[in-house]
Amino acid sequence: MNKMNVYQDLMRIVQDADRVKYDEMLSAYTFTKTGGEADVLVLPESYTEVQEIVRYTAREGIPVTVLGNGSNVIIRDGGIRGVVINLTRLSAIRLEGDHIVAQSGAAIIDVSRFALKHSLSGMEFACGIPGSIGGALYMNAGAYGGETADVLDHALVVDCSGKLLQLNHRDLQLGYRNSAISRNGYIALEGTFALTPGHEPEIKAEMDRLTYLREMKQPLEYPSCGSVFKRPPGHFAGKLIQDSGLQGTRIGGVEVSKKHAGFMVNIDHGTATDYINLIHHVQKTVKAKFNVDLETEVKIIGESRKL
Repeated sequence: MNKMNVYQDLMRIVQDADRVKYDEMLSAYTFTKTGGEADVLVLPESYTEVQEIVRYTAREGIPVTVLGNGSNVIIRDGGIRGVVINLTRLSAIRLEGDHIVAQSGAAIIDVSRFALKHSLSGMEFACGIPGSIGGALYMNAGAYGGETADVLDHALVVDCSGKLLQLNHRDLQLGYRNSAISRNGYIALEGTFALTPGHEPEIKAEMDRLTYLREMKQPLEYPSCGSVFKRPPGHFAGKLIQDSGLQGTRIGGVEVSKKHAGFMVNIDHGTATDYINLIHHVQKTVKAKFNVDLETEVKIIGESRKL
């Protein structure tokens, strides 16, 4: 792949030099502040642009990686080959009756605040989730007993050929941290959420309660990728890690949080390799002590740095 040729082709699609970049460091686009270079990064601002980019890359056989706001992803230090589509410019939120329509680049927290402003209940659980709507649709994000599946009515996606598809709740097949979007390689463009009219003071009180719990329990003072592991059947990942004596364990600049064992924090210029090595160490230790396999919730993508 000739990066300059791809750059020029994408420029013809988006016609904005500020929205196409090559050899772009992806550490600026992730919550962990880690990640190597993207061959070419493009930031579309319309659904048509997304479709055209997908059609172009499919026609040319160029690999595509979709990136939201990078809150639950680790990008390896070798970066990502091909084209990275960053959807954060698609961030509009609008009201349609008792429904909220949010584009994939909108922050989930902003959608929950928008719901509060319009006295709509149902998004309170999302008030502390740092991800984007696209990520929430992709992995059925949830917290504090609620999840995206509880309120999502339908979604608009782009398939691998660039075709727009509207998927209803049943089509989306939302499960624990997965969906038809992730399984089929779709790109989420927007979600429509069916909410319930409520009372603003009560909605705010619940959001304040959940925010307090999050601030008390989670290491928000450091860069992190959020909850690292999925909840294993019959267990809690954080409890297993804590009972394995792993809190405070450090590899390079990354540490198992002393505040919440389910988190790994970048405390001193850690790298993606540090994160991945620490993840493997935690998995190996918990397996040896409790015979439980910890599966990552965080998505690990990209290539290892060549020696």
